Amino acid sequence: MTLRVAVIGVGSMGKNHARVYADLPDVELAAVSDVSPELAQSIGEKYGVPGYADYRRMLSVEKPDAVSIVVPTAMHEEVALAVMEAGVHLLIEKPIAATVDEGRRIIQRAKELERVLMVGHIVRFNPAMQELKKKLQAGELGRIFQVFCRRAGPFPARIRDVGVVVDLAPHDVDVMRFLLGEDPKRVFAETEQRIHTDHEDLLFGLLRFPHGVTGAVEINWLTPTKMRETLVLGERGLFRVDDLTQDLYFYENAQTAGELWAGLRTIKGVSEGSMIRYTLQRYEPLKAELQAFVQAVNGEIAVPITGEDGLAALRLALALVESGRTHQVIEV
Repeated sequence: MTLRVAVIGVGSMGKNHARVYADLPDVELAAVSDVSPELAQSIGEKYGVPGYADYRRMLSVEKPDAVSIVVPTAMHEEVALAVMEAGVHLLIEKPIAATVDEGRRIIQRAKELERVLMVGHIVRFNPAMQELKKKLQAGELGRIFQVFCRRAGPFPARIRDVGVVVDLAPHDVDVMRFLLGEDPKRVFAETEQRIHTDHEDLLFGLLRFPHGVTGAVEINWLTPTKMRETLVLGERGLFRVDDLTQDLYFYENAQTAGELWAGLRTIKGVSEGSMIRYTLQRYEPLKAELQAFVQAVNGEIAVPITGEDGLAALRLALALVESGRTHQVIEV
């Protein structure tokens, strides 16, 4: 059966949702909407579908089965509730909402109305990240010591409603939760506001996970080149994901050689071993994400990133903002 989908908000990210949906098998892009009538019409014409300035009218007239919500964060709750009341399943681009309370209300209403709710944390669908998760689950790194995420680049002038932490940190704290399979106990952050008019645009944060794993996250809108990387350090070496090139590397601790770390701590320590760049099948993460959403709507798989996952990432991002503001460790 063909699933009829629509996109609400076809700006820089939303237009990519429309493009991917128009390409997916067994999916029909039914309509798009945007507060800019010109943009809605332009994207609609490009894919041969109606373009609406009023998303509520689009829901009423077109009656899609599912939608992507790709509007400013401050509008997420309003649009999500209207979509669900119209009988439609939904994917919300991260973060799930602007506040924890708004996120909770979205999740609760989805349960009451039995709507499929997925949050768009696209980094999970990077093939290098998927492969890293498999290797960690297989125990290839041994005991994990630390996870470090760097997400830096130039300032995106389109983002005014939130700061860099709420915009980008949900990616990285979600990746940490995904890779480690657990939530941190506490966080601490230093933030700065250098060029943004209303919010912070630089963060360095620390996260403490159970079982002795530490996390660190570096995020800013001040770096003149895009940097997207995740490092996972453990007893057998270091994994590195380059999110931009979809590359996964492993730097071996030559001293392990199959022995246990406990016996090496005081005897050998760590030394440089082989470096491997894995051969991966590359693909577009957004396409993989939307395919998973369609499969979840069709009941073929469980929702891979639930509302609760999105809420956990938002709660952690807001805790980092609060820590940066108060200069206090925040227990989460």
